[in-house]
Amino acid sequence: MISASNPSLDLRPEDVAYFRRGHLENRIFWRRMGLRPALHGMRVLEVGCGLGSLCVDVALGGARKVLGLDTDSRLIGFATTHVKHEFPQIADRVEFRDLDLGDYHGEGFDLIISKDSFEHIMDLGGMLEEMKRCLEPGGRIFAGFGPLYNSPFGHHGRIITWLPWRRFPWGHLLESEERIVARMNRRREEGENIFCYHDGPIASIRDLGLNQNSLADYRRIIGQSGLRVVSFRVNQSANCLSKVCSLLRYLPGLEEYFTHNVYCVLEKV
Repeated sequence: MISASNPSLDLRPEDVAYFRRGHLENRIFWRRMGLRPALHGMRVLEVGCGLGSLCVDVALGGARKVLGLDTDSRLIGFATTHVKHEFPQIADRVEFRDLDLGDYHGEGFDLIISKDSFEHIMDLGGMLEEMKRCLEPGGRIFAGFGPLYNSPFGHHGRIITWLPWRRFPWGHLLESEERIVARMNRRREEGENIFCYHDGPIASIRDLGLNQNSLADYRRIIGQSGLRVVSFRVNQSANCLSKVCSLLRYLPGLEEYFTHNVYCVLEKV
């Protein structure tokens, strides 16, 4: 499928493998949404397109125009090259841009999709305003995201705690942010590869790309957006842990800690 047949392509094997995984995960994304929209003839925007697997999926599904936006130029470079050489049948309908949504000024879209990005957007209310601006009346947003910050693994593996292993459930909630930040800066100075949005000292957990929004925050932000909530589904996963969480979240005071993902459809009215 990829560069073995075309050695002239400068595509990193790990990116190719990640694209293939994403291509397989698209089916899971749509299943968790509860419905796959009719795509034929649609103009579709993906915010946070990464390597472009969902854009390809949408174009193959019949969309007449697909635009993928991301602020990582390396990912955009891969997506552009990959589609041009591996999916030539849709190359004239798919475009990728290294661009923030706030800087986009062009024709409107019928659909906006966002996969695994809302938990990393610091000003989600502002982002929803921009999405609404880019939607045609009656247009819809399909967004799926998680794990939520207060859920068992809401640290996304990015936070080093005092515990001997990073994947301890709720480990990131068991000590103060100040102590976590101090520890991560120390480990960074010792040469450990720590994810951060910038090269300077880590000042907060938000520097790690985690907005720390709670389930209540997401409900409030979406409720204030002026968009109509068509559906709002949580804990959309078939694994055993998700099923246990789905039961425990109904106990008093536990909903925040046992809701791990959200899949919602929003409509511009």
